[in-house]
Amino acid sequence: MAAQQPVFVVNAAPERQQGRKAQISNISAAKTVADVIRTCLGPRAMLKMILDPVGGILLTNDGHAILREIEVAHPAAKSMIELSRTQDEEVGDGTTSVIILAGEVLAHSLPLLERGMHPVVIISAYKKALAQALQIIESVSVPVNVDNDDEMLAIIKTSIGTKFVSRWSELMCKLALKAVRTVACMDGTGNTVDIKRYARVEKVPGGEIEDSYVLDGVMLNKDVTHPKMRRRIENPRIILLDCPLEYKKGESQTNIEITREEDWSRILEIEEEQIRTMCDRIIQFKPDLVFTEKGVSDLAQHFLMKENITCIRRVRKSDNNRIARATGAQIVNRVEDLRDADVGTRCGLFHIEKLGDEYFTYLEKCKDPKACTILLRGPSKDILNEIDRNLADAMSVARNMVFNPLLAPGGGATEMAISVGLAKFAGQSMEGIEVGAVKAVADAFEVIPRTLIQNCGGNTIKTLTQLRARHANGEHVYGVDGYTGKVVNMKQYGLYESASVKIQIVKTAIESASMLLRVDDVVSAKRAGADAGHAPAAPSMAAAGEGEAMA
Repeated sequence: MAAQQPVFVVNAAPERQQGRKAQISNISAAKTVADVIRTCLGPRAMLKMILDPVGGILLTNDGHAILREIEVAHPAAKSMIELSRTQDEEVGDGTTSVIILAGEVLAHSLPLLERGMHPVVIISAYKKALAQALQIIESVSVPVNVDNDDEMLAIIKTSIGTKFVSRWSELMCKLALKAVRTVACMDGTGNTVDIKRYARVEKVPGGEIEDSYVLDGVMLNKDVTHPKMRRRIENPRIILLDCPLEYKKGESQTNIEITREEDWSRILEIEEEQIRTMCDRIIQFKPDLVFTEKGVSDLAQHFLMKENITCIRRVRKSDNNRIARATGAQIVNRVEDLRDADVGTRCGLFHIEKLGDEYFTYLEKCKDPKACTILLRGPSKDILNEIDRNLADAMSVARNMVFNPLLAPGGGATEMAISVGLAKFAGQSMEGIEVGAVKAVADAFEVIPRTLIQNCGGNTIKTLTQLRARHANGEHVYGVDGYTGKVVNMKQYGLYESASVKIQIVKTAIESASMLLRVDDVVSAKRAGADAGHAPAAPSMAAAGEGEAMA
């Protein structure tokens, strides 16, 4: 398989694999997945071009985005890809590091297995190494002041310094920090920073990347329902509905037989009266704006327009929730249930602007919004999608800092500190065959600084030796400069990362490696018969042994 290929398809062997063969197969599959994204680590990372079945292309150096797109058939490779998804959901950063580290830990397990060491003994040693590694991270970490903008921006910059948007890192860091501070609810009872639900990214091609900003409110891709409705209102009173402003049709089919023309007119009048009643109920509360998740009939638009009320229909549920949070309005399911307390008054300005070919509704200048929209501008959709992915990482880092304000030195310094610390721990505090397994984990941790040096074309052996010597002397703030490949002091360089990301990387990598080492048999299940009368699917080979009859 060619080394320069950006995408590998790791196929599972068709026959059953047992014992050592299964373990070696799993380890080589995990190493292959790690090799796919090894060049995506660090600020000098290479891009991968992924072709999808439809013919579209994805250009990115985000490890998680790459692994999400490639197709693999080997079960061990699938479980490795699952790691990156877990890492992304949990802390939002470190997806490339966790795969590289897990692959390296497994690669270092191979010589131990070949020497005849039992997987259970290796896993037991790995658990001790994990506990020790977490202590080392804590010892090299420093606290951070979450309210200090300069410190926070420096940390977020580290996260996106390796990404495509590093050229606009200052702008992106400010966007991420402002968005996280806007949606944070730190009232002491239930602290939440829900960036997925309340910080929406709206991507509008056109303009320059520098035109991107965070709205202190909400923005929707919607226009007013009637051309004569107001398109700019200051300090509007807002009502949010989750019901249609249309004639309510019956649940079941109804047939009406009409013999007189007056009856037909009466039926139309009843429809009109029902809509009139609904609109009158809304008009009582003197709103300026009505948002509904369902439809609005022409008649309802007419009645609302006469009262100078602007109406916007078919708003997404998620957008309605954001508007509710930003403006202080309550979403109401029935017009009859409306009360004064449900009307939102925290919005300072409503206006509609045209960006490109589309109209956008802005609700701005909200007092203490707790929800926001990030408007991203850029030359093309591909670039906007990549910026969106990088911005999501930056926001996750800012969110992690709010919950766990601890910083670990970046540039491979923390990993090197763990490597040196584990080697010392194995030599001084352990005895027996587990020493070899802990030393194997210590060697595996060197993969992060080594890959950083390799990716920027540095001298790997010389730089790693210098770095190891620094850490052996207890200088744990020294790491690798990802641009030059030289050893630098991370404290002076200003490169710190969130400790919670490092902790998650170490936990996920070692625990997943332990799980894959436990597998000693890969059995594929028979496909179920096409006919309904067939017996249920049975494993293709009895697990008890080769000699027994097939099921």
